[in-house]
Amino acid sequence: MEIKAKAKYIKVSSRKTRLVVDVIRGLEVQKALEQLKFINKKVTEPITKLVNSVVANAENNFELEKDNLFIKEIRVDEGPTLKRWKPRARGRATPIRKRTCHISIVLGEIKDSGKVKAKKQKIDAPIKLGEKDSKDKKINLANKNKEKNTKIESKDTKKGFAEKIFRRKSG
Repeated sequence: MEIKAKAKYIKVSSRKTRLVVDVIRGLEVQKALEQLKFINKKVTEPITKLVNSVVANAENNFELEKDNLFIKEIRVDEGPTLKRWKPRARGRATPIRKRTCHISIVLGEIKDSGKVKAKKQKIDAPIKLGEKDSKDKKINLANKNKEKNTKIESKDTKKGFAEKIFRRKSG
């Protein structure tokens, strides 16, 4: 059984991310999380989140045990580059490239559990609204419309120069 997850648009270059990812590739999930705690890089936080996310998917959706999982594949791809400019001397500008990356991870089982499909979620039957509820809603809507109409009429009954102009334009 393979469980997959992705993290996109992480604001660290793919080259820097690969340094961290190479350390945890092929490790068991618990050991990988322990390794990530002691690596002093900015990208360890999103990688830790991604590993925890894919483990949660495995436990909740596929009913697998956390101790039986390892990182089968982890890949870092280059994302879009944000292009910015930095002012320099004599009115010149220098380009700055803010790189991003996408991380995708696949977990595998150490010992095969024999589970192939995800568990099915229980869906409750749709709630049917009674006829009384729908009639009450229609009555309330009608009352609201009457209130709006009376407010509009009260505005039209005012006498004044501005209203005469308004009548000419509308009629």
